[in-house]
Amino acid sequence: QVQLVESGGGLVQAGGSLRLSCAGSGRTFSRNTMGWFRQAPGKEREFVATITWTGGTKNYADTVKGRFTISRDNTKNTVYLQMNSLKAEDTAVYSCAARTLRDIAVPTTAASYDYWGQGTQVTVSS
Repeated sequence: QVQLVESGGGLVQAGGSLRLSCAGSGRTFSRNTMGWFRQAPGKEREFVATITWTGGTKNYADTVKGRFTISRDNTKNTVYLQMNSLKAEDTAVYSCAARTLRDIAVPTTAASYDYWGQGTQVTVSS
């Protein structure tokens, strides 16, 4: 069974930091683009960041650029999201996703991803 499992969410004060992890199991994602999306209450899911399998190309939403950093460790089948200078508007459920295509695309649409985790809650208090 293929799974993506997120961890690292929690409650943090504005200006603080969190590091999310997403571990894959059941198959390797070492040759696939992986990304992070988030969904706040009452809002649609939105793109956060994505990274190619080599780690050589990354794409960020404008709202997180300069504050969030996506990275991956293919030996651990894991992708990370380092979140700094957190704001109240970053509060959301964060989910990781993976593509099955072996390419170097960095799409920002959820429909471009085939596997999804259950999500981890991030709450930023102001």
